[in-house]
Amino acid sequence: MADEAKAKEEPGKVPEKSDAWTDLGLTLPIFLLYHLGVVFLPVRNAADPVTVELTSLAENSLPTYAGLTVAVGIAFVVVLAATGQKRALEGKRFALIALEGTLYAILMRFVAAYAVGSLTLGPSVETRGAFSGVVMSMGAGFYEEIAFRAGLFGLGALVVKAMFGPGVRRVVLTLLWAVVAAVAFSAWHYVGALGDSFDVQSFVFRAVCGLVLTAIYVFRGFAPAVWTHALYDVWAMVLHG
Repeated sequence: MADEAKAKEEPGKVPEKSDAWTDLGLTLPIFLLYHLGVVFLPVRNAADPVTVELTSLAENSLPTYAGLTVAVGIAFVVVLAATGQKRALEGKRFALIALEGTLYAILMRFVAAYAVGSLTLGPSVETRGAFSGVVMSMGAGFYEEIAFRAGLFGLGALVVKAMFGPGVRRVVLTLLWAVVAAVAFSAWHYVGALGDSFDVQSFVFRAVCGLVLTAIYVFRGFAPAVWTHALYDVWAMVLHG
């Protein structure tokens, strides 16, 4: 086991895809930033099922809500420590995942811009100031990646794998499903009272971004996809907003 861990950390070697527990640990800052900030905003991410439940459980008491949110974070830490995954909480790991997410966000912007020449991926809400932009970016990164990458694409890919096993047909169907999931991700931004007005250019841009995020999820894991999405939205909503 020690040799395996050492091999994973060899200089110049691309780190292996992280496991589910490590992914949860590495996305903890994004989860906490969003949930500790969203209660001060009049909106929340449409894919977020947790804030309403936490608010109700806290009986609309802000200190109680904050305490419950922090308790969730502590529970993550305790579980990681109990399962021998405490390494996921090293400061170095967070710095590396943030750097990786930043590089992927830049790549995603240029790939999508090459397809349609636009920069319009941010969450479908009107934000007022840097605080709300950052908070909503964290929520989009965390919950939309759960919904569209881990949920829609991930579960669909598992069904394809179970039905067809290894082979060309499975690869082709998985790729097609990735396109479907990316289109659904893009369409999500135009639904509901806070949705954007439909525009073909921004729709294609978001679909391309969805495909890039799916590739990151498949080859690097959930945490890099979350950080990429969140940091890209900060770029699009706050720095370019």
